[in-house]
Amino acid sequence: MTKFTAELIRNIVLCGHGGSGKTTLADTFLNTTGQVKRPASVDDGTSICDFDEEEKNHKYTIESSITHFTHAGKKFNVIDTPGYPDFIGATIGALWGVDTAAIVINAQAGIEVNTRRVFAEAKKAGLGRIIILSKMDGDNIDFESLIDSIHDVFGQEAVLFNVPIGHGKDFSGVVSTLNPPADSAGALMNPQKIHESLIETIVSVDDAAMEKYFEGELPNEEELSQLIAKGMIDGSLIPIFCVSAKSKIGLSELMDALAAYALPANMIKRTAQNANGEEVEIKSDPEGPVVAQVFKTRIDPFVQKINYIRIYSGTLKTGMQVAASSSRRGIKIAQLYEMQADEYQSIDEAGPGSIVAVTKSEELHTCVTIGELIMPRFSFPTPMVGLAAAPKSRGDEAKVSGALTKLAEEDSTFLVERNDQTKQLVITGMSELHLQVLQERLKRRDKVELDTKEPKIPYRETIQADAAGSYRHKKQSGGAGQFGEVHIRMYPFPGGTDPDAFATDKVRFPQMKSFKHFPENNFLWVDSVVGGTIPANFMPAIEKGFKDRMERGVIAGYHVQDLCVEVHFGKHHPVDSNEQAFKTAASNVFKNVFLEAKPSLLEPIVNLEVTVPDNNVGDICSDLSTRRGRQTGSESEGGGMQTIKAEVPLAEVMTYSRNLASMTGGQGSYSIEFNRYDVVPGNVQQQVIAAADMQDEDEE
Repeated sequence: MTKFTAELIRNIVLCGHGGSGKTTLADTFLNTTGQVKRPASVDDGTSICDFDEEEKNHKYTIESSITHFTHAGKKFNVIDTPGYPDFIGATIGALWGVDTAAIVINAQAGIEVNTRRVFAEAKKAGLGRIIILSKMDGDNIDFESLIDSIHDVFGQEAVLFNVPIGHGKDFSGVVSTLNPPADSAGALMNPQKIHESLIETIVSVDDAAMEKYFEGELPNEEELSQLIAKGMIDGSLIPIFCVSAKSKIGLSELMDALAAYALPANMIKRTAQNANGEEVEIKSDPEGPVVAQVFKTRIDPFVQKINYIRIYSGTLKTGMQVAASSSRRGIKIAQLYEMQADEYQSIDEAGPGSIVAVTKSEELHTCVTIGELIMPRFSFPTPMVGLAAAPKSRGDEAKVSGALTKLAEEDSTFLVERNDQTKQLVITGMSELHLQVLQERLKRRDKVELDTKEPKIPYRETIQADAAGSYRHKKQSGGAGQFGEVHIRMYPFPGGTDPDAFATDKVRFPQMKSFKHFPENNFLWVDSVVGGTIPANFMPAIEKGFKDRMERGVIAGYHVQDLCVEVHFGKHHPVDSNEQAFKTAASNVFKNVFLEAKPSLLEPIVNLEVTVPDNNVGDICSDLSTRRGRQTGSESEGGGMQTIKAEVPLAEVMTYSRNLASMTGGQGSYSIEFNRYDVVPGNVQQQVIAAADMQDEDEE
């Protein structure tokens, strides 16, 4: 393998909305450069990048695919990514392994939902950004309107580096605006007119270059390249290129432009923390300390776990022992590979800027840093669409558990947890489509199938008023009996209340001896027993009785939270009292007093952000009001799109994705994240309690 320095490496991610032509473009790069000689087509299921069975069946990309080729003396690592927001996790991971994001826009469809998302994610990752207008040979393209919408949404920083000659069946080439020819007949926009404003945009990124320009001195080709790179890094310049991957018109110009203007692998300044927690800059030095990061994990049926790594500093070698942020003892690099989609090529070493794969390293996971320094972790969106899952075949519990763990390992937007409260195994993803595709993979790869249904909402129980009471547990059945009597007072203890201030209030607790706060369910326990009416050795049993009852719930079987219980009196028997007696008495007195303290249900409230076309805003707001939502704001996203912000009960948006798609014709997107628990309205509470009672009867 030819060695390339970081200056000669171009790491590029192709991202954008589904159907924009990213995968076709990546396949065409490989065919054109001779890296892969067989025909490749997404439609025929022969794509080089879409190699998984699920991708072939659905005919769209589901996970990122790493490819490489050389062109114009540069080494290209190009990552193809999914276009649907359901699989945004794969795109985000890929963004953190590269230096340039090429946002691909279907010239026929224009800016779509995921186009905006990946543009924002690329900016968050600090990447240089390029826009590629694909499918210029398609019909019904209004080129000037398309450019206007790009400026409206992404700003005037987006500038045409070439313009098309014709479109649709008349698309025959592209004309440079950086070096416009004298004759540009047939161009959809005048390249000479664009040229002057383009040069001014480029030189404006540097004060000295701008001063020279206004003095009549134009930058040479090398200076222009440096200025373009600087503008891309600070976000003041976003080049636009036109192409048709299928017909290859504009392809050679695009590849030359990527070689010239995509950011070199040593251009972006990156930092990490040393052992003392100090921030240090990472140098792209092959002789320096090893610094690398895992940006993708994949489970392959044949070679098992594969970790994809971007190297930033030092030289990583096969057989090398290195430190890792996930392992105290460090790890051994068993074998390095260079990836061409699903094909592996063994290599001995790789330096700064390289993207490689490592197998047989169980300690490595996505975001883990290799080396003595620690790079920042990148964040993934929180998945909120859940399903309660159970194996379809009895006896597959262990098999299902292992298979789901593997899915969660390779997909950072897929979560698996067993909800102790609802007793359900819940799988959570970005959407119903996301979960459907992952279940297909489970069936194919791991030979297991799931039965799924909507999960139970994790309600909570609490109280709204003070109450007091006692309970005596007395049992005699021959020999030693059981006796324990517990007197308590119960108080609401809302989230955010200071436990120290509350428990030390002498008016409320004049005889308080000690207290404990359990933050996991915001439970405050106060011991005010004096005179030994309950011996101290029985107090842990009382505490356990309270906590057991809180786990089981009182009115609907949900966890109890946000209350304070004061034990202030009791009675014991020198022979019959024991821990079990006081535990039972504590559980029963808790239940009885809870029922007298205006018990209520709490429900999870989420922050909902919905981005939709302007003409759908009214429908969305009306729909949110029927879901007990409270609108908290809205803002324009440009390009005829609005984002509506609201607080909504989780129970009302469990299947929101399908409703939103129906209301917006697939043009809407949304995100939700947990906000707080709030009191359930009385009519809804009655329905939830009735449903819980019916379920208890069914289980009996």
